[in-house]
Amino acid sequence: MNIGNFDLDGTRTLIIAELSANHGNSIETAKETIRAAKKAGADAIKLQTYTADTLTLNCDKEDFVVKGGTLWDNKTLYELYKEAFTPWEWHAELFACAKEEGLLCFSTPFDKSAVDFLEQFDPPAYKVASFEITDYELVRYMASKQRPMIISTGIATLNEIEDVVRICQREDNSEIILLQCTSSYPAPLEGANLLTIPDLAKRFGVIAGFSDHTLGITAPITAVALGAKVIEKHFILDKAIGGADASFSLDVEAFTLMVQAVREAEKLLGQPTYNSDTKTIKGRQFSRSLYIAKDIAKGEVLSEENIRSIRPGYGLHPRYIKDVLGKCAKENLSFGERLHKEDFE
Repeated sequence: MNIGNFDLDGTRTLIIAELSANHGNSIETAKETIRAAKKAGADAIKLQTYTADTLTLNCDKEDFVVKGGTLWDNKTLYELYKEAFTPWEWHAELFACAKEEGLLCFSTPFDKSAVDFLEQFDPPAYKVASFEITDYELVRYMASKQRPMIISTGIATLNEIEDVVRICQREDNSEIILLQCTSSYPAPLEGANLLTIPDLAKRFGVIAGFSDHTLGITAPITAVALGAKVIEKHFILDKAIGGADASFSLDVEAFTLMVQAVREAEKLLGQPTYNSDTKTIKGRQFSRSLYIAKDIAKGEVLSEENIRSIRPGYGLHPRYIKDVLGKCAKENLSFGERLHKEDFE
Protein backbone atom coordinates (compact mmCIF):
# COMPACT_ATOMS: atom_id res chain seq x y z
CA MET A 1 0.00 0.00 0.00
CA ASN A 2 1.16 3.52 -0.75
CA ILE A 3 0.39 6.78 1.01
CA GLY A 4 1.25 9.18 -1.75
CA ASN A 5 4.72 8.13 -2.86
CA PHE A 6 5.51 6.37 0.42
CA ASP A 7 5.57 2.57 0.14
CA LEU A 8 4.27 1.04 3.36
CA ASP A 9 5.30 -2.41 2.15
CA GLY A 10 8.95 -1.38 2.31
CA THR A 11 11.26 -1.36 5.30
CA ARG A 12 10.71 2.28 6.33
CA THR A 13 8.14 3.44 8.84
CA LEU A 14 5.89 6.35 7.87
CA ILE A 15 6.50 9.04 10.50
CA ILE A 16 3.70 11.58 10.79
CA ALA A 17 4.15 14.88 12.59
CA GLU A 18 0.78 15.93 14.00
CA LEU A 19 0.38 19.71 13.84
CA SER A 20 -2.94 19.71 15.66
CA ALA A 21 -3.32 22.88 17.75
CA ASN A 22 0.42 23.56 17.90
CA HIS A 23 0.32 26.67 15.72
CA GLY A 24 -0.42 29.28 18.37
CA ASN A 25 -3.12 30.73 16.11
CA SER A 26 -0.46 31.92 13.67
CA ILE A 27 -0.24 30.68 10.10
CA GLU A 28 3.42 31.67 10.00
CA THR A 29 4.08 29.48 13.05
CA ALA A 30 2.17 26.68 11.34
CA LYS A 31 4.31 26.97 8.21
CA GLU A 32 7.51 27.21 10.25
CA THR A 33 6.42 24.06 12.08
CA ILE A 34 5.96 22.24 8.76
CA ARG A 35 9.46 23.23 7.66
CA ALA A 36 10.88 22.15 11.02
CA ALA A 37 9.08 18.79 10.77
CA LYS A 38 10.84 18.15 7.48
CA LYS A 39 14.23 18.98 8.99
CA ALA A 40 13.44 16.75 11.97
CA GLY A 41 12.92 13.80 9.62
CA ALA A 42 9.15 13.49 9.38
CA ASP A 43 7.63 11.96 6.26
CA ALA A 44 4.24 13.63 6.61
CA ILE A 45 2.46 16.47 8.34
CA LYS A 46 -1.11 16.01 9.52
CA LEU A 47 -3.69 18.71 10.11
CA GLN A 48 -7.09 18.66 11.76
CA THR A 49 -10.04 20.08 9.88
CA TYR A 50 -12.98 21.24 11.98
CA THR A 51 -14.54 24.27 13.60
CA ALA A 52 -16.05 24.47 17.04
CA ASP A 53 -19.47 24.50 15.37
CA THR A 54 -18.84 21.33 13.33
CA LEU A 55 -17.70 19.45 16.44
CA THR A 56 -20.06 20.49 19.19
CA LEU A 57 -22.67 22.96 20.43
CA ASN A 58 -21.98 26.34 21.97
CA CYS A 59 -23.49 25.20 25.23
CA ASP A 60 -22.30 25.40 28.84
CA LYS A 61 -24.59 22.75 30.29
CA GLU A 62 -22.85 20.14 32.43
CA ASP A 63 -22.59 17.62 29.60
CA PHE A 64 -20.53 20.09 27.57
CA VAL A 65 -17.99 20.95 30.29
CA VAL A 66 -14.74 18.99 30.19
CA LYS A 67 -14.02 17.06 33.38
CA GLY A 68 -12.38 13.87 34.56
CA GLY A 69 -8.84 14.99 35.30
CA THR A 70 -7.88 16.05 31.77
CA LEU A 71 -5.61 18.90 30.71
CA TRP A 72 -8.71 20.81 29.69
CA ASP A 73 -10.98 20.43 32.73
CA ASN A 74 -13.61 23.14 33.32
CA LYS A 75 -13.52 24.42 29.74
CA THR A 76 -16.57 23.87 27.60
CA LEU A 77 -16.01 21.74 24.52
CA TYR A 78 -16.87 24.76 22.38
CA GLU A 79 -14.21 26.89 24.10
CA LEU A 80 -11.61 24.17 23.71
CA TYR A 81 -12.23 23.59 20.01
CA LYS A 82 -12.52 27.31 19.23
CA GLU A 83 -9.05 27.75 20.73
CA ALA A 84 -7.48 24.71 19.11
CA PHE A 85 -8.83 24.57 15.56
CA THR A 86 -6.81 25.26 12.41
CA PRO A 87 -8.62 27.88 10.32
CA TRP A 88 -9.87 26.42 7.06
CA GLU A 89 -8.59 29.40 5.10
CA TRP A 90 -5.05 28.37 6.08
CA HIS A 91 -5.27 24.94 4.50
CA ALA A 92 -4.29 25.90 0.96
CA GLU A 93 -1.10 27.57 2.15
CA LEU A 94 -0.27 24.73 4.54
CA PHE A 95 -0.75 22.06 1.87
CA ALA A 96 1.40 24.13 -0.50
CA CYS A 97 4.09 24.61 2.14
CA ALA A 98 4.22 20.86 2.82
CA LYS A 99 4.50 20.15 -0.90
CA GLU A 100 7.40 22.59 -1.20
CA GLU A 101 9.16 20.77 1.63
CA GLY A 102 8.55 17.35 0.10
CA LEU A 103 6.24 16.29 2.92
CA LEU A 104 3.02 14.36 2.52
CA CYS A 105 0.13 16.40 3.87
CA PHE A 106 -3.31 15.19 4.86
CA SER A 107 -5.84 15.83 7.56
CA THR A 108 -8.39 14.47 9.99
CA PRO A 109 -11.83 15.69 8.91
CA PHE A 110 -14.40 15.78 11.69
CA ASP A 111 -17.56 15.97 9.61
CA LYS A 112 -18.70 15.51 6.01
CA SER A 113 -18.28 19.19 5.17
CA ALA A 114 -14.61 18.91 6.15
CA VAL A 115 -14.21 15.89 3.85
CA ASP A 116 -15.77 17.83 0.98
CA PHE A 117 -13.49 20.79 1.72
CA LEU A 118 -10.34 18.65 1.83
CA GLU A 119 -11.06 16.89 -1.47
CA GLN A 120 -9.84 19.97 -3.38
CA PHE A 121 -6.32 19.29 -2.06
CA ASP A 122 -6.24 15.69 -3.31
CA PRO A 123 -4.98 14.37 0.05
CA PRO A 124 -3.04 11.08 -0.07
CA ALA A 125 -5.09 9.66 2.83
CA TYR A 126 -7.73 10.42 5.41
CA LYS A 127 -7.25 10.03 9.13
CA VAL A 128 -10.05 8.96 11.43
CA ALA A 129 -9.54 10.41 14.91
CA SER A 130 -9.89 8.05 17.84
CA PHE A 131 -12.98 9.82 19.20
CA GLU A 132 -14.63 9.78 15.75
CA ILE A 133 -14.26 6.05 15.15
CA THR A 134 -17.81 5.54 16.42
CA ASP A 135 -19.23 7.96 13.84
CA TYR A 136 -19.89 5.22 11.31
CA GLU A 137 -21.47 7.48 8.72
CA LEU A 138 -18.46 9.81 8.77
CA VAL A 139 -16.13 6.81 8.39
CA ARG A 140 -18.23 5.53 5.51
CA TYR A 141 -18.15 8.90 3.78
CA MET A 142 -14.38 9.17 4.10
CA ALA A 143 -13.90 5.62 2.83
CA SER A 144 -16.12 6.34 -0.16
CA LYS A 145 -13.52 8.79 -1.45
CA GLN A 146 -11.25 5.80 -2.17
CA ARG A 147 -8.25 7.14 -0.32
CA PRO A 148 -6.23 5.12 2.20
CA MET A 149 -7.84 5.18 5.64
CA ILE A 150 -5.65 5.66 8.71
CA ILE A 151 -7.82 4.87 11.71
CA SER A 152 -6.91 5.44 15.36
CA THR A 153 -8.57 2.78 17.47
CA GLY A 154 -8.37 4.82 20.71
CA ILE A 155 -11.70 4.50 22.47
CA ALA A 156 -13.06 1.74 20.22
CA THR A 157 -14.17 -1.68 21.36
CA LEU A 158 -13.16 -4.72 19.32
CA ASN A 159 -16.66 -4.85 17.85
CA GLU A 160 -16.45 -1.22 16.78
CA ILE A 161 -13.09 -1.80 15.09
CA GLU A 162 -14.62 -4.76 13.27
CA ASP A 163 -17.51 -2.53 12.24
CA VAL A 164 -15.37 0.27 10.76
CA VAL A 165 -13.16 -2.20 8.88
CA ARG A 166 -16.31 -3.71 7.34
CA ILE A 167 -17.68 -0.24 6.56
CA CYS A 168 -14.53 0.62 4.62
CA GLN A 169 -14.55 -2.71 2.79
CA ARG A 170 -18.20 -2.29 1.82
CA GLU A 171 -17.14 0.94 0.11
CA ASP A 172 -14.58 -1.15 -1.84
CA ASN A 173 -11.84 0.47 0.18
CA SER A 174 -9.44 -2.07 1.66
CA GLU A 175 -6.53 0.33 2.07
CA ILE A 176 -6.81 0.39 5.85
CA ILE A 177 -4.23 1.21 8.50
CA LEU A 178 -5.23 0.65 12.11
CA LEU A 179 -3.32 2.59 14.74
CA GLN A 180 -3.09 1.44 18.31
CA CYS A 181 -3.86 4.51 20.38
CA THR A 182 -4.48 5.35 24.01
CA SER A 183 -6.87 8.28 24.19
CA SER A 184 -5.35 9.87 27.27
CA TYR A 185 -3.44 13.13 27.11
CA PRO A 186 -0.72 12.42 28.05
CA ALA A 187 -1.06 8.64 28.00
CA PRO A 188 0.58 6.60 30.78
CA LEU A 189 3.20 4.09 29.64
CA GLU A 190 1.35 1.23 31.30
CA GLY A 191 -1.71 2.05 29.21
CA ALA A 192 0.04 1.91 25.83
CA ASN A 193 -0.55 -1.85 25.32
CA LEU A 194 1.78 -1.96 22.34
CA LEU A 195 1.33 -5.70 21.88
CA THR A 196 -2.00 -4.72 20.33
CA ILE A 197 -0.07 -3.56 17.25
CA PRO A 198 0.88 -7.01 15.90
CA ASP A 199 -2.53 -8.32 16.99
CA LEU A 200 -4.33 -5.67 14.91
CA ALA A 201 -2.25 -6.59 11.86
CA LYS A 202 -2.90 -10.32 12.28
CA ARG A 203 -6.54 -10.12 13.35
CA PHE A 204 -7.69 -7.76 10.59
CA GLY A 205 -5.13 -8.44 7.87
CA VAL A 206 -4.20 -4.77 7.67
CA ILE A 207 -1.16 -2.57 8.18
CA ALA A 208 -0.86 -1.56 11.82
CA GLY A 209 0.78 1.41 13.47
CA PHE A 210 0.80 3.61 16.54
CA SER A 211 -0.66 7.01 17.36
CA ASP A 212 1.33 8.07 20.40
CA HIS A 213 0.27 10.32 23.24
CA THR A 214 2.88 9.17 25.75
CA LEU A 215 5.67 11.46 26.86
CA GLY A 216 9.12 10.87 25.40
CA ILE A 217 10.26 8.65 22.55
CA THR A 218 10.44 5.16 24.04
CA ALA A 219 6.96 4.10 22.95
CA PRO A 220 7.38 4.83 19.21
CA ILE A 221 10.68 2.94 19.09
CA THR A 222 9.13 -0.04 20.84
CA ALA A 223 6.14 0.14 18.50
CA VAL A 224 8.40 -0.10 15.45
CA ALA A 225 10.11 -3.13 16.97
CA LEU A 226 6.66 -4.71 17.26
CA GLY A 227 5.83 -4.11 13.62
CA ALA A 228 4.30 -0.62 13.48
CA LYS A 229 4.54 0.72 9.94
CA VAL A 230 3.11 4.13 10.83
CA ILE A 231 4.05 6.36 13.76
CA GLU A 232 2.04 9.47 14.52
CA LYS A 233 3.32 11.91 17.13
CA HIS A 234 2.27 15.46 18.06
CA PHE A 235 4.92 17.96 17.02
CA ILE A 236 5.48 21.50 18.24
CA LEU A 237 8.05 24.06 17.20
CA ASP A 238 8.58 25.18 20.78
CA LYS A 239 6.58 24.25 23.88
CA ALA A 240 6.60 27.92 24.82
CA ILE A 241 3.93 28.37 22.12
CA GLY A 242 1.53 26.65 24.50
CA GLY A 243 -1.89 25.48 23.46
CA ALA A 244 -4.15 22.51 24.02
CA ASP A 245 -1.64 19.84 22.95
CA ALA A 246 1.71 21.39 23.85
CA SER A 247 2.37 19.36 27.00
CA PHE A 248 2.35 15.97 25.24
CA SER A 249 3.96 17.11 21.97
CA LEU A 250 7.60 16.64 21.02
CA ASP A 251 9.66 19.70 20.25
CA VAL A 252 12.14 19.82 17.38
CA GLU A 253 15.05 18.30 19.32
CA ALA A 254 13.00 15.43 20.79
CA PHE A 255 11.23 14.68 17.50
CA THR A 256 14.57 14.57 15.69
CA LEU A 257 15.90 12.10 18.27
CA MET A 258 12.77 9.99 17.86
CA VAL A 259 13.16 9.85 14.09
CA GLN A 260 16.83 8.89 14.39
CA ALA A 261 15.99 6.16 16.91
CA VAL A 262 13.18 4.80 14.72
CA ARG A 263 15.50 4.66 11.70
CA GLU A 264 18.08 2.81 13.79
CA ALA A 265 15.38 0.39 14.99
CA GLU A 266 14.46 -0.32 11.36
CA LYS A 267 18.08 -1.25 10.64
CA LEU A 268 18.23 -3.42 13.74
CA LEU A 269 15.12 -5.35 12.70
CA GLY A 270 16.50 -6.43 9.34
CA GLN A 271 14.82 -9.63 8.25
CA PRO A 272 14.74 -13.27 9.41
CA THR A 273 17.97 -14.83 8.21
CA TYR A 274 20.28 -17.67 9.12
CA ASN A 275 22.83 -16.89 6.42
CA SER A 276 25.98 -15.37 7.79
CA ASP A 277 26.98 -12.03 6.34
CA THR A 278 30.60 -11.12 5.57
CA LYS A 279 31.27 -9.71 9.03
CA THR A 280 29.81 -12.76 10.73
CA ILE A 281 31.86 -15.09 8.56
CA LYS A 282 34.99 -13.11 9.38
CA GLY A 283 34.09 -13.31 13.06
CA ARG A 284 34.06 -17.10 12.89
CA GLN A 285 37.85 -16.99 13.10
CA PHE A 286 37.26 -16.66 16.82
CA SER A 287 35.11 -19.77 16.99
CA ARG A 288 36.48 -23.25 17.71
CA SER A 289 37.68 -25.92 15.32
CA LEU A 290 39.84 -29.08 15.37
CA TYR A 291 43.59 -28.61 15.44
CA ILE A 292 46.59 -30.86 15.89
CA ALA A 293 47.77 -30.31 19.46
CA LYS A 294 50.81 -32.59 19.27
CA ASP A 295 52.95 -34.02 16.43
CA ILE A 296 51.31 -37.14 15.02
CA ALA A 297 53.17 -39.83 13.07
CA LYS A 298 51.66 -41.59 10.07
CA GLY A 299 49.45 -44.45 11.31
CA GLU A 300 49.20 -43.03 14.84
CA VAL A 301 45.75 -43.05 16.45
CA LEU A 302 44.04 -39.68 16.86
CA SER A 303 43.16 -39.04 20.49
CA GLU A 304 42.13 -36.29 22.89
CA GLU A 305 45.81 -35.73 23.58
CA ASN A 306 46.80 -34.92 20.02
CA ILE A 307 43.53 -33.47 18.65
CA ARG A 308 41.72 -30.59 20.36
CA SER A 309 38.77 -28.30 19.76
CA ILE A 310 40.28 -24.83 20.14
CA ARG A 311 40.26 -21.33 18.71
CA PRO A 312 40.66 -20.23 15.88
CA GLY A 313 37.94 -21.58 13.61
CA TYR A 314 39.83 -22.47 10.43
CA GLY A 315 40.00 -26.22 11.00
CA LEU A 316 37.47 -29.03 10.86
CA HIS A 317 34.16 -28.31 12.58
CA PRO A 318 34.04 -29.55 16.21
CA ARG A 319 30.93 -31.57 15.33
CA TYR A 320 33.30 -34.19 13.83
CA ILE A 321 35.30 -34.83 17.01
CA LYS A 322 33.63 -38.18 17.72
CA ASP A 323 34.23 -39.28 14.11
CA VAL A 324 37.91 -38.31 14.38
CA LEU A 325 38.92 -39.92 17.67
CA GLY A 326 40.20 -43.47 17.21
CA LYS A 327 41.02 -42.98 13.52
CA CYS A 328 44.58 -43.24 12.17
CA ALA A 329 46.62 -40.50 10.57
CA LYS A 330 47.22 -40.96 6.83
CA GLU A 331 50.40 -38.86 6.92
CA ASN A 332 52.63 -37.16 9.46
CA LEU A 333 50.72 -34.26 11.04
CA SER A 334 52.44 -31.32 12.74
CA PHE A 335 51.58 -29.40 15.89
CA GLY A 336 49.40 -26.32 15.19
CA GLU A 337 48.08 -27.51 11.81
CA ARG A 338 44.40 -27.51 10.97
CA LEU A 339 42.82 -30.94 10.90
CA HIS A 340 41.09 -31.90 7.61
CA LYS A 341 38.86 -34.84 6.74
CA GLU A 342 41.52 -36.19 4.37
CA ASP A 343 44.08 -36.36 7.20
CA PHE A 344 42.72 -39.59 8.77
CA GLU A 345 41.16 -42.92 7.91
